[in-house]
Amino acid sequence: MSLRSAFTIFAPSEKSDMLRKLLYVLLSVALLSVGWLGGSGFALLVALVPMLAISASYGDSARDWWRMAGWAALIFVLWNAATVWWIWIATPVGPLAATFFTTFWYMVAFMLYHYVSKRAPKGLAYAILVTAWLAVEHIYTHSEVISFPWLVLGNGFSGAPWAVQWYEWTGVAGGTLWVLGSNIALFEALRCRTRRAAVRTAVVMLLPVAVSAVIYLTYEPEPERVRIAVVQPNVDCYDEKFEGDVRGQLDNLLSLVDEVPRDAQFVVMPETALPDRLADEDPQAATSVRMIGERLAERCPDAMVAVGATTMKIYPAGMPHSETARAGRGFYYDYYNAAVAIRGDSTEDVHHKMRLVIGVEAMPFPRLLRWLSFQSVDLGGITGQLGRSDGATVFHKGGVAAGPAICYEGLFGDAFAEFVRGGAEVMLVLSNDGWWGDTPGYRRLFDFCRLRAIETRRAVARSANTGRSGFITSRGDVTESLGWDKRGVITSDVEVSQRMTAYVRFGDWIGRLSLVVAAMCLLCYSAYRVKRRNHLVN
Repeated sequence: MSLRSAFTIFAPSEKSDMLRKLLYVLLSVALLSVGWLGGSGFALLVALVPMLAISASYGDSARDWWRMAGWAALIFVLWNAATVWWIWIATPVGPLAATFFTTFWYMVAFMLYHYVSKRAPKGLAYAILVTAWLAVEHIYTHSEVISFPWLVLGNGFSGAPWAVQWYEWTGVAGGTLWVLGSNIALFEALRCRTRRAAVRTAVVMLLPVAVSAVIYLTYEPEPERVRIAVVQPNVDCYDEKFEGDVRGQLDNLLSLVDEVPRDAQFVVMPETALPDRLADEDPQAATSVRMIGERLAERCPDAMVAVGATTMKIYPAGMPHSETARAGRGFYYDYYNAAVAIRGDSTEDVHHKMRLVIGVEAMPFPRLLRWLSFQSVDLGGITGQLGRSDGATVFHKGGVAAGPAICYEGLFGDAFAEFVRGGAEVMLVLSNDGWWGDTPGYRRLFDFCRLRAIETRRAVARSANTGRSGFITSRGDVTESLGWDKRGVITSDVEVSQRMTAYVRFGDWIGRLSLVVAAMCLLCYSAYRVKRRNHLVN
């Protein structure tokens, strides 16, 4: 057969195969993205089936491995493009970096599966897919070097908290496990088309929802309540917040304090709400703190304000300093993104943000890469590497303990759990989401707090500079909120709880376990290949 005739015979089928796989890619991307674009996330339960179908169509050659790698990379890149594009509004580098690292980690997991699936029993390959995916999510979430776990699969259900009430036992890793198990079961059911496979798939997909629905409908919140007022000042991040009139911003906050009900016990203001910088050792000396404290003492003498601020810690010459400290003239100093407690005429507590945004508030390996600090983006009033806390500080007022999480910390279940382990009975979230405009970014960050509420069974009072502020019950329900580009004060009686969930007690145990099991699965694969080469197995 001539080359021309061979091309004539095979080209049409190759072209149609390419188009089919491209349609699979687009379908997978669409299904993966729903949960981050305002949908419920149930599409995730079938989103990886097209990807698994593409993998199944290839053989075990190196050429086919690279072809599959190309399709997988395309899916993950497009998924990122569809869901985190809004980061570009603040920094063009941000979505590129997020896409690169998210794609890299998920490629590690999926391509391990693809490789093993061609050379070992499918049960072992599926075990590697599940455990490796959970393991890389765990690494990506807990890495202090690069961490942006926005697209952790379990986060996709933030719009349907009623369906994942069992997160109080598993955290979002349980949602990822559910997604992976459902996709594998459905893919196998479509391949073998047996009644047993269909039943197995239905059980895997529907049983967690049924369990969650029962928990949701029978859930009894704690009876104790605390009255919390949430303030939304609505100050433009770009034109006013850090470039505008300092006194005007302070007057705006003071006028909002005048709208707080007199019986409020806690008042929550956004991240970096105070326009001046505070001395970390003596924040009450700042003009803004003193004026808010005086106004608070007049309006609600029994209340405490939790407010976001930038604090500065100075290390005199000769004294040890942190690795994040900046060099001054004869001294070193740290800037912190902080939450400050103001109690009438005194200030006692300061919480330093634990989870810093890479490329915005932190550089990986600060000592080694200090020369790259000019690339960091100003999203908090200061640029460059910020100092960070190694633990959570809990605020106390009137016998109630509150955890003051700051913005990005709402993305991390372990951060909320640390506050709760420290005694927090209710969670306060101080955020400034205005950098990304009216996009899915601020909406999802609010919704992720609904998952944090379920994991810890702590009600959440969230204050965002430009929205969305609101109240979330320990069941994940939103009771009241103030939307985008609104100014005002909302108040609610919020549940106080001392309950300790399994997730709070044990943390991300599924991720830790997956690291171990994934390693064991890879060892099993290696042993299998050795036996295969020695003709000990078929």
